[in-house]
Amino acid sequence: MADKETKVAGSVPGKFYVDQECIDCDLCREVAGENFERNEDEGFSYVYKQPESDEERALCEEAKESCPVEAIGDDGDESADG
Repeated sequence: MADKETKVAGSVPGKFYVDQECIDCDLCREVAGENFERNEDEGFSYVYKQPESDEERALCEEAKESCPVEAIGDDGDESADG
């Protein structure tokens, strides 16, 4: 389970985040490429844009559920979107 206390650098504030467990597998960027981006220097993914539509939100949820190391978190606060 992702830990808010160990969020990676670069993630924008909001509901979804990536923690330091990220292994840079590329899955989240493949599933929700509008919302996740790669930190080239450090080799991890981060949330560069919170979802702005139901479709983007669903794709972020799919990325979270598919993450092999559970590095994607959801703080559960809908008001934190964007």
